[in-house]
Order: sequence, then C-alpha cells, then structure tokens
Amino acid sequence: MKPRITAVGEILWDVYPDKKRLGGAPFNFIYHVWKIIGNAKFISSIGNDENGIEILDLLNVKGFPIEHIKIDKHNPTGTVTVKLNEDKTPGFNISAECSYDYLVLDEDSKKLIETDTDILYFGTLSQRSETSRTTIQSLFGKNIKYFCDLNLRHDFFSRGMIEKVLIASNVIKVNEYELEKLKKLFGLNEESSRAMEQLIRSFNIDLICVTIGDKGALIYDGKEFNKYKADVKNIVDTVGAGDAFASILCIGYLKGMELGKINKLANEFASEICGIEGALPAIDTIYNKYIREYEDDS
Repeated sequence: MKPRITAVGEILWDVYPDKKRLGGAPFNFIYHVWKIIGNAKFISSIGNDENGIEILDLLNVKGFPIEHIKIDKHNPTGTVTVKLNEDKTPGFNISAECSYDYLVLDEDSKKLIETDTDILYFGTLSQRSETSRTTIQSLFGKNIKYFCDLNLRHDFFSRGMIEKVLIASNVIKVNEYELEKLKKLFGLNEESSRAMEQLIRSFNIDLICVTIGDKGALIYDGKEFNKYKADVKNIVDTVGAGDAFASILCIGYLKGMELGKINKLANEFASEICGIEGALPAIDTIYNKYIREYEDDS
C-alpha cells in the first residue's frame, strides 16, 4: 500500500518584486509528495478574497485535492514578501492575521486524520496563533506517525510549544541555525551530533535530520549517523529547498529506506529545486527520477 501522507498548515502566496508564486512549507511539502506518490491530502484555510480565489483556480487546474482547504470569510489569504539575498537565499516578511491563523477542523478533516492518514506533517509557523495552535495540537496523540519541520527563523514560538511538538513527533527536521536555537532552549550539547543524540533520547524521536545548506544534511536514527552532500549547480534561488528535502525524507522514513539512500535522494531533489524559480517546478519531469525510486523500493 502507498503511504497515506497528510499535511496541515499554511498555503499562501510568495510575493516577489515582479511576480507571486504559491508557497507555504506544508503546501510545498505535500505538493511534492502528491506528485511523487499520489496519495496526499492537505488541510488548510484561505481567505474569501482574490488571492484565495486564485489559489483554488490554480489548484483545480493542476488537479490537486482541495476538499480539506477551507474558505475563511473573515481573514485574508496569507502572503509572504520574498527578497533574495546576494547568495540566492531568501529573506521573508510574513503577513499577520491570515486565514491559516484561524484554522479549525470540520468533521471530514478529523476523520481524515483518524482513518486515512499514516503520517501527519506540520510545522511551527502555522502554530503562531492560539486558534491554529490548538487545532494542530488537538491532532497529537493519535495512532499515527508525526513529522515536524521546525521553523524557528521568526519569533513565532515558545519553549513550551516546541517541547510539545518534540514530544509528539516521530521525525524532526531542522536546519543548522534552528538546531542552535534548540541547543539554547533545552541546554543541549554544543556539538551538533551529541545534541541530536540528546534530542532522540529525551523525546523518543525515531529520526532527526539537520540540513546544513550547501554542505548537505546529517541524519540520525538513534543507531547511526549519515551525512551526504549533493553537488549543487546553477542556483536560481533556495526557496522551498528544505520543503523538497522534507518530502523525500518523509516518504523514505515511511518506506523504511536505509539512511544513506534517503539522504542522497533528499539532497539531490532539494538541489534540483534550487535550480528553478520558486518552490514548485513548472514542469513535472523533475519528479520522474523520484517516482521511479519509490516504485523500485515498493
């Protein structure tokens, strides 16, 4: 059976100086999963406004499942202003009080988690408001797996919230800067590998991954470490590279792939996303290799 992967959180517009593109880490993640294995569902909220209508129209054209994307009549669709730095890394200015901040679940979405989900992906940005935080954390403790992609680049988190997230999660993904914040929050060892070991032991995590920018990624499963670095060429921008990495990491975890294969594929896919504008490819051929890898491993 194909893994049944659900994501919950923000979908929004990444607004560049001359264009806008669909974004939001949970959406980017689940879009890649959908393209690679087909079995993917997404719980989110958009505003009853022009930006929201454009999102639904675009997703309908693509055939992406929208049945769990709710329309909020009171709050606007989320936007993020993106400015690329000289090294092609993005700076973000995130709009406040968006529809995803007021996400609540209907009975169909609750049933999706209870009966048709093997793993739930979520992040921390979509927990910045009390309403959405309560909604997402109400899904913890079910008979499923949990994958958290921590986003600690902004001050939309507290130690207590992160502790709940770590306790709930089977898989954690952070970047090197976010790991530094975790070290300070929880008094972890300064050496990154030792800090990863402490997190695994303290929170009963199955798998932890630290991405290290152009130096690759380090994955630890409580037994072994694996480090891999892909050869990144012709970087256009790095927007969404971490979300692409997370999609392969999640699929590989559910399939029980060995760490080296997961890390290699995830790095290679993230590198390919760095070679396009924005987080999502315009042409689906980028997915062919990863579809084959999944089918070969089935």
